[in-house]
Amino acid sequence: MHISDILASRPTSLSFEFFPPHAASAWEGLYQTIRDLEQLDPAFVSVTYGAGGSTRQLTHDLVVRIKQSTSIPPTPHLTCVGHSRPEVWSILERYAAAGVSNILALRGDPPRDLPDYDWSQGDFRHAADLVRFIGEFNASGCHPDPRGFGIGVAGFPEGHPATPNRMAELDFLKAKIDAGADYVCTQLFFDNHDFLDFRDRCEIVGIRVPVMAGIMPVTSLQGMRRMAELAAGARFPARLLRALERANAIPAAVERVGIHYAAEQCAGLLDHGVKGIHFYTLNQSHATREIHASLGLTSIKPPGPTA
Repeated sequence: MHISDILASRPTSLSFEFFPPHAASAWEGLYQTIRDLEQLDPAFVSVTYGAGGSTRQLTHDLVVRIKQSTSIPPTPHLTCVGHSRPEVWSILERYAAAGVSNILALRGDPPRDLPDYDWSQGDFRHAADLVRFIGEFNASGCHPDPRGFGIGVAGFPEGHPATPNRMAELDFLKAKIDAGADYVCTQLFFDNHDFLDFRDRCEIVGIRVPVMAGIMPVTSLQGMRRMAELAAGARFPARLLRALERANAIPAAVERVGIHYAAEQCAGLLDHGVKGIHFYTLNQSHATREIHASLGLTSIKPPGPTA
């Protein structure tokens, strides 16, 4: 089933993001996290793809395992960086053969050792090019679903760091939708006004697909600094920073503040009719389960097969 179908069938959908660990010792912990969160009946889970495709095989392995051993639809990330058209076609064939129904198509980040990466040399310069190519694959009939893959893309409520012109940024997003994407999942944000304004501006330019809100609770000060580095341009409101300062760097207190703040964000988004909330879990389940419980969402399902 395509993500757009799932979103249309629920008043509000919750979903989660995971990343494939590099350390073998971390995999069992990740599987336990997936088992824990499966009970919350997520609409789907996404699996990240390292810079330049550095976790390509790990991403594929995790996606296939989720598909085979849980009831959760997995959605792999796929990026433009460092891939030729034949390589991407081969990746899509493997996912189609495994019964995967959705792809999150991203421009992606170059490997850290290639800070001057030349986008003009690749087959895909923009995420819209990748979306269009997935559409070509869908039209080829190589997927067991006659419609092919459902396609999601990223949105940036606070603006994309590489596109300071906010008008051009929406043009780029509209190009991805016009190329065939059927939903938007946003980068993390900490002020709901940024998301609500972004959603309104999407509507103004004719973007009619569902827009999901990306939420990442702050669970440690170190994690927040890492968050700021990865999500370049992320704005941390003074209200959040003051609350974290009152926590006095005590880990348990910092986590309580972060979970409470994210829960308030989610409640506000639900009040404003958000179509979906996508949690960036950092492969942990505790904060997400706490937020879910605080929202009074009671759709708990029995655990599926052991992952």
